[in-house]
Amino acid sequence: MNENIVKRNELWAQKVIKGLESRNMSGYYAASKEEALMKALELIPKGSSITMGGCMSAQEIGLVDAVKTPEYRFIDRYAAPDRQAAEREAYSADVYLASANAMTEDGVLVNIDGNANRVSAIAYGPKKVIFIVSMNKICIDVDSAMKRARNVAAPINAQRFGLATPCAKTGSCMNCKSPDTICCQFLITRYSKHPGRIHVILVNENLGF
Repeated sequence: MNENIVKRNELWAQKVIKGLESRNMSGYYAASKEEALMKALELIPKGSSITMGGCMSAQEIGLVDAVKTPEYRFIDRYAAPDRQAAEREAYSADVYLASANAMTEDGVLVNIDGNANRVSAIAYGPKKVIFIVSMNKICIDVDSAMKRARNVAAPINAQRFGLATPCAKTGSCMNCKSPDTICCQFLITRYSKHPGRIHVILVNENLGF
């Protein structure tokens, strides 16, 4: 990455972190995937029960593989005999791993979900939520963050899941009511009632969607 972009992102991240702190959330800056992984593991005590939604960013930094060890209790919904039961375990988990479809430079997180298991767990339940968010997901305000979530993240995820949504065919949001739509629930996290619950690791690499 160009050194001027790196320097700009380092400075920008500090603004985002201050915004998060003003909202009772914790923010951290990681210059690389490796730094992001180290910071995430610092935030997860050994023996913790851990689960997640479909967080590509956590996978890309190696966090999922790192917690699928005997030192932790990873609740794997894909390996569980009852996927819905495993997803419900998220509400009593010690740690929930997540990313954001977009976030604002003053610390507001924006997420869109189809089944709502992910956004509901972010909003309530797990003792700690750790977000892995790449700097390319930072937007100026909530309106632009929502546009990114709907026009960048949603179409790519619809394509990834092989869904027959208009956005999967056009590449942008068509404000559909398709049976396959993944834009069912919108969560805007602007403040955390519980100090120490939400942690956001900003990563100076392109991750997820």
